[in-house]
Amino acid sequence: MDGTIIDTEPYWMDAETRLVAEYGGTWTHEQAVGLVGAGLEHSARTLQQAGVALHPHEIIEVMTARVLERIVAEGLPWRPGARELLLELRESGVPTALVTMSYRSLATTVAEAIDFTAFDTIVAGDDVTLSKPHPAAYLRAADLLGVAAVDCVAIEDSAPGVAAAMASGATTIGVPLNAVLPDHPALTIWPTLAGRTVTHLAELHGDRRSAGRH
Repeated sequence: MDGTIIDTEPYWMDAETRLVAEYGGTWTHEQAVGLVGAGLEHSARTLQQAGVALHPHEIIEVMTARVLERIVAEGLPWRPGARELLLELRESGVPTALVTMSYRSLATTVAEAIDFTAFDTIVAGDDVTLSKPHPAAYLRAADLLGVAAVDCVAIEDSAPGVAAAMASGATTIGVPLNAVLPDHPALTIWPTLAGRTVTHLAELHGDRRSAGRH
């Protein structure tokens, strides 16, 4: 979600920087990039190590609230092509799931801010005990959709995200934004989703499945 369909990673980075500064510390851009795609509990523990004297759950609550405030105030900062692809998927009747390490309160707010029903189900960071790069969230999403993960296409923007998606068996597309993605034969890189269609997804998925059978 963050960085894949909407460009909210700067919101998270700003929230991290402000919170560390409030406790007398400094937070670099490189440190912020290192948390892109990570589970919120891991991020909270990292911020504790940077000097934030709060319980991890309190850190998560503060950061989530600040990101929510910006989304409510500024609207959804769509990444190129994301809204158009989601709308085409909906109009084509393709089941979709939002798989994010953000907590459900934020994921639900984002989903409800979209002017059509973009997702059939949501799996958020507080719905699973194992965060990305573990595939648990993707496996749960596939189960909720009533399909096998190998029959899904996953779109991610972070290294933990693409690792989780590939580990689940899904055809995986990386659309990098703030993080560098790994060079992996099972990963397809698209600069953005601009101009991408359901046909592109279907063709890539078909090619991946055919290659896997050889």
